[in-house]
Amino acid sequence: MSLTRRRLTAAAVLAAASVAVTAAPGRAAATGRTRRTVYLAGDSTAAQKYVDAAPETGWGMALPFFLHRDLAVANHAVNGRSSKSFYDEGRLDPILAAIRPGDLLLIQFAHNDEKAEDPARYTEPWSTYQDYLRRYVDGARGRGAVPVLATPVERRRFDTAGQAAETHGEYPAAMRALAAAEGVPLLDVQARSLALWQRLGPEATKAYFDWTPEEQDNTHFSPRGAIAVARLVAVELLRTDVLTADRLRRLEDEIPESWITWPSVPGTVEEPQNHEMS
Repeated sequence: MSLTRRRLTAAAVLAAASVAVTAAPGRAAATGRTRRTVYLAGDSTAAQKYVDAAPETGWGMALPFFLHRDLAVANHAVNGRSSKSFYDEGRLDPILAAIRPGDLLLIQFAHNDEKAEDPARYTEPWSTYQDYLRRYVDGARGRGAVPVLATPVERRRFDTAGQAAETHGEYPAAMRALAAAEGVPLLDVQARSLALWQRLGPEATKAYFDWTPEEQDNTHFSPRGAIAVARLVAVELLRTDVLTADRLRRLEDEIPESWITWPSVPGTVEEPQNHEMS
């Protein structure tokens, strides 16, 4: 995904900022248990966005809406990164330094791994892509955490017949094969998002992406799109038994787009107020 000047600015801010750590909306239940954390390693489709990037929204910003309040989200996803560049820049290190037994590490890459013209980011699906993903898996397991692979969310692309088109080549298949070989839970976000875009169609999907008068972006999400993709992630967490039903919520509820906020200060994430639901 190309980095516009706006995204380069956001990426620079993220690099210098503290990681966005968000609790699910509402006050933490006084259970006495140690709070588990869901760590996200990924690219701009998942990353925290700040006020200068609004209305662009990463799906990681909406994930807490679907998680039980005793699960925190530590969103380490960064604009423009591939599995290779994220690792080579040392961005996995702070995750592994903080992650604890029982925590989750959700790993979603491919958009930038596909950039064959950029040796700093490019990986080949059946060799270096799998090699780098394995480093995340091994790192999490070595600390008693649970690695979870997520196939890349699909872009908005339709053929002349109005059929939603796959855009990630061999990368989803390579991730699925790695997950099977390593016994890692796989969230098939690519398949689920492709089916969603197909059901919505070419026109309706525009509202799910960062389409503005200034820019027609078929990769990054609007608040509506980020909420929809986060819901797919949560449904997959349930399907794969990574999380049980009592650790999830609102899977079938309407989530107001107004719950999405873009903090002005890096590292500060506002939580929706008065959004407690039974």
